Amino acid sequence: MVHVTLTERIPEVPRITTVDAYIAEYNGDIQERLKKLRKLILDCSPDITEKISWGMPTFVLRGNLVHFSAQKRHIGFHPAPSAIEAFTSRLSGYKYSKGTVQFPNDKPIPYDLVREMVQFRVLENTAKGKRTEVL
Repeated sequence: MVHVTLTERIPEVPRITTVDAYIAEYNGDIQERLKKLRKLILDCSPDITEKISWGMPTFVLRGNLVHFSAQKRHIGFHPAPSAIEAFTSRLSGYKYSKGTVQFPNDKPIPYDLVREMVQFRVLENTAKGKRTEVL
């Protein structure tokens, strides 16, 4: 019997380490949607920084602020459970759960709503005095 280690069976997949590289993995409309979301988020505060965490773009302001991810049929927007709860009445047209909203790829993203949710999270993180994230 031959023993094969996990690293011998599965080739190493290059890790994406920047938001630019993450967005570059997508083409066409999906890439444009991701670029627009990124700009919208960064425009909410000059103090927001970005990184890749958990394999997705993560935006940081005194702790994790919001994340987004591209999926086969939707863009996932992850603003934290508090933002989902605060904006539940405006999410009725979308699939959502405790901390995630799904924006279908075949429908417009409600950028004004996303902006309001990010601003909510900026105020929340600032008011709570969350720690400064070390990148």
